[in-house]
Amino acid sequence: MGIKIRHFWMTRAIGLCLLVVAPTSWAAANLAPLRTQFALPDQRVSYLDAKLAVDRVIDPSTDEIAVRRDIDRWERAVRDNFPIGASDRGILDALLKTLYTPGPWNDNRPFSYDLSDPLGSQPANKHLATYLRTRKGNCVSMPILLVILGQRLGLPVALATAPSHVMVKFADDTQQAWVNVEATQGGFKFDSSYERDTHITSLALQNDIYLRPLLPREGVGVIASTLMEHYGRQKSADALLEVAELVLAANSKDTIALIWKGNAYYLQLQEHYANRYPNPADIPADKVADYQRLSQANLAMYDQAERLGWAPWTPEQEAAYLRSIEREKTQRGQ
Repeated sequence: MGIKIRHFWMTRAIGLCLLVVAPTSWAAANLAPLRTQFALPDQRVSYLDAKLAVDRVIDPSTDEIAVRRDIDRWERAVRDNFPIGASDRGILDALLKTLYTPGPWNDNRPFSYDLSDPLGSQPANKHLATYLRTRKGNCVSMPILLVILGQRLGLPVALATAPSHVMVKFADDTQQAWVNVEATQGGFKFDSSYERDTHITSLALQNDIYLRPLLPREGVGVIASTLMEHYGRQKSADALLEVAELVLAANSKDTIALIWKGNAYYLQLQEHYANRYPNPADIPADKVADYQRLSQANLAMYDQAERLGWAPWTPEQEAAYLRSIEREKTQRGQ
């Protein structure tokens, strides 16, 4: 009676018939602030509140007051770098200068990409508090800080994704178009470059799952990806499923959430069946239907993601990325 199942643990990053699983009271209580952000209309969503809601669940010792104080300080520093009446593009340029160009505005300690953790394997490195303290970030923490400050400055910014990557979109009135702000470098990048560098499939482009400026609640789903990773590491199937469903309710094309939802079903199968009945033939007759339902749901999530154009990085693609990191280290003399 063996049935094929799949799982794929992601450490990098971004209307369905949903299986409703009652969350534990602990998970429900901790997820309340995040649920609030998903329930708000887009114009009232706060990227900072969403990020703090996620970081506090992962690390309850997160000092929210200190983080908010730091964000206030960086906002003031940006405002000091542009004149009254500056255009949106002028404000964005001041924001990038404040964060990435050495100067008195950042004590000559600009923010930069953390080459020591290129695959984002250290969970704490994705926390906003860590990034603000170390000024070393990744393709999760860096665009999130940029969009937090952009939102507070009144800029037309949004999060967007590519395979295993997050960037910021800016509605540039000088070009009458959305432009990509590559937060890991503090510069700009064409869609075509992301298509090439992150191996976006033609099917993914056809289904519009990448490079699209996300609505604020969809952006909260990107922010919540680290929480899904957290619950995946903990093997907390029900909590993982709950977060994945929150994300998918906001964006049914969020392929990262689809894969994590498939992983949640995998964990439920392991917990309820594989660990108790190593031989599937031993599963009691009255539980076979549930076993088959979970197995089919697991495969369905992967199938849905793949039909949209999602595909995991191949070992060759990851190796090429790591070689590029080594070249960057050499250039920086590290």
